[in-house]
Amino acid sequence: MTHLALRPPILGRSAGLLAAFLAVAAPAAAQGTGSGSALRLGLALGGISTVGATVEYVREHHALEVTVGTWSFRDLSVSVVGKEYFGAGDLLPFLGGGLWIVSARPAGERTGVAVVLQAPVGVDWQAADGSYLGMTLNVNRALAVRRTNPADDLPLNRRLVPLPGIYYRWRRE
Repeated sequence: MTHLALRPPILGRSAGLLAAFLAVAAPAAAQGTGSGSALRLGLALGGISTVGATVEYVREHHALEVTVGTWSFRDLSVSVVGKEYFGAGDLLPFLGGGLWIVSARPAGERTGVAVVLQAPVGVDWQAADGSYLGMTLNVNRALAVRRTNPADDLPLNRRLVPLPGIYYRWRRE
């Protein structure tokens, strides 16, 4: 298969959930995770890319996270994830779900694109006031791919792929 085969029912539901979350999430005073609302900016290592920049909007125990990163500075990874934090205190486990899109164009070949279902599981620790460290395990499953080589018609591999990562986040007041 050399074309990008998307699955509209899965993508449609994800887009609907994202739109519902954004409609409910209204800004409030900046607080820590689990109390009020906050905008957290950060740096991610591992997971969907070797290095990435993250913006996360947290409201109470719900969050919307956007990460833009790269594996080798010749590709682009973008991830949009809804997350749920559990418990109270400085150490909070979380579970999430979303989509990850990665695009690369090797020299002399066409642009390759992959659409991946992503389910991050991890823990977020408030190390100091306004500073957060986290560990995550992103469990991924490919939904669609457009390979860089048009002659490559291998079937899509549907196995689950775990990718560990760490991050630092800073809460913007």
